Amino acid sequence: MTALPPVSKAGTEKDNDMALLTLLRRSSRLLTALALGLGLAAATLPASAQTQTPTPGLTAEQRKAVVALIRETLLQNPELIQEAMVELERRNAVAQADAQRSAVTAEMARLIDPKTSAIVGNPQGDVTLVEFMDYNCGFCKRAVEDVRLLTKDDPKLRVVIKDFPILGPDSVEASRVAVAAMAQLQGQKYFDFHNKLMATKGRINGAKALEVAKEAGADVERLKKDMDSAQTRAVIEDTVALGDRLGLTGTPAFILGDEVVFGAVGTAALKQKIDSVRKCGKATCNG
Repeated sequence: MTALPPVSKAGTEKDNDMALLTLLRRSSRLLTALALGLGLAAATLPASAQTQTPTPGLTAEQRKAVVALIRETLLQNPELIQEAMVELERRNAVAQADAQRSAVTAEMARLIDPKTSAIVGNPQGDVTLVEFMDYNCGFCKRAVEDVRLLTKDDPKLRVVIKDFPILGPDSVEASRVAVAAMAQLQGQKYFDFHNKLMATKGRINGAKALEVAKEAGADVERLKKDMDSAQTRAVIEDTVALGDRLGLTGTPAFILGDEVVFGAVGTAALKQKIDSVRKCGKATCNG
């Protein structure tokens, strides 16, 4: 998966703010891990120490003894900190997945809105695969063949392509052409244009996108006008905002059921999740 690059900020003050925020995040993460470590450490204490009823209002000596006991436990069992970090990552991943599922459910209408997306495959399909992509994303180029094969082999699959240009001005230009082309190229014609543009070697920008669109039969003069329209810009802005709402940090990102699938995971993995959606309505069925 191609990660979303950090947003650059000009000026020393903004750089300092960013550094401070990073430090706070790291400190918060470490403190949380230490808290988990203390909890794990408590589990290794002697049974007598665990069963004693804590006395409210510990004296200074008692507090010192407790701290010394925890310190000794952690020094004797340093792997507890590593276990705590692993547990913290697991909890964060679960929380992120839960938040994304809720966001996907809440934003489903925006995800499949034909006014802001290209619909390929079967428009009336019983399963919808949404892809957030960038024309300069190497992993998206790898995944484009997966999506093509899935639409070819699965006549009931609807694919929604959403331009999510996160890799610089060239990507934004290419997406503006692609979004404008939706008004002239629909269905398989648009999909052929999209796949050919994805297969283009080198950095893809607006000029290259216009060349491929012309070969696909689009009116280039109309495209040049439409790509600069407020409507085209609004479509891209809406998709970028939607990606942020879903917590997308890179491309490609697929939506199946209520699940976000990151990266070029391959045809087999996507097909398995498509089958699961048909079976139980979710990308991952329980039991």
